[in-house]
Amino acid sequence: MSKHLFFDTAVLLGRSLRHITRSLDTVITTMLMPIAFMLLFVYVFGGAIQHGSGTYVSYLLPGILIITVASGISYTAFRLFTDRQNGIFERLQSMPIARSAVLWAHVLTSLLANLLSLAVVVLVALLLGFRSGAGPLAWLAVAGILVLFTLALTWLAVIPGLTAKSVDGASAFAYPLILLPFLSSAFVPTANMPGPVRVFAEYQPVTSIVNTIRDLLGQQPMGASMWIALLWCAAILAVAYVLAMAAYRRKTG
Repeated sequence: MSKHLFFDTAVLLGRSLRHITRSLDTVITTMLMPIAFMLLFVYVFGGAIQHGSGTYVSYLLPGILIITVASGISYTAFRLFTDRQNGIFERLQSMPIARSAVLWAHVLTSLLANLLSLAVVVLVALLLGFRSGAGPLAWLAVAGILVLFTLALTWLAVIPGLTAKSVDGASAFAYPLILLPFLSSAFVPTANMPGPVRVFAEYQPVTSIVNTIRDLLGQQPMGASMWIALLWCAAILAVAYVLAMAAYRRKTG
């Protein structure tokens, strides 16, 4: 970011964060769904699922973190749609600010809100029995992957936020993303799945991300899944950023 873009983004970031503090119920709602999933699977389904050694909550947590991010970014699309409908883009366009600062402010707001949600989910997991002997570097690597994944999905959320015809359409795109972890290694090992489902689960991006986080927290040797996860996140981020900026230019052109 240039100095001008950085300053404008910081100002608009403050505006977006103030809006969040005035609607904490929405943020809390996005936290409740992944926590509810975690409680459901730990206390209802966990005893019937063969997942290997260790507690089921430790096996489950990486997938719940992915669902937390997918749930949180739907609010980003909603905020963007609301700003667009209220004419905020037109007002800001008439001011001497960097054009992309508007999008960056929303993206960084989403990142901060999601990091808060992820921290709360990890605290709940600790109360449910999650334990990890991972060191600071492993936790830092987990945080880095989650930040990259959050940025990728947030820029993806910008696209419906700019192009949707209704508020329901703006936020509904997140539902398939929330369901995607269920067709991955997040809840059960992919080896237990039937043929076609197993093939899809093994090669879709969530599985490599979940496996990488699980290996880091479980102090397991890192295989190719880490590089595959990083490549998936980087590719999604790059494509989503290009498409989002193109959509923004069309809306403000």
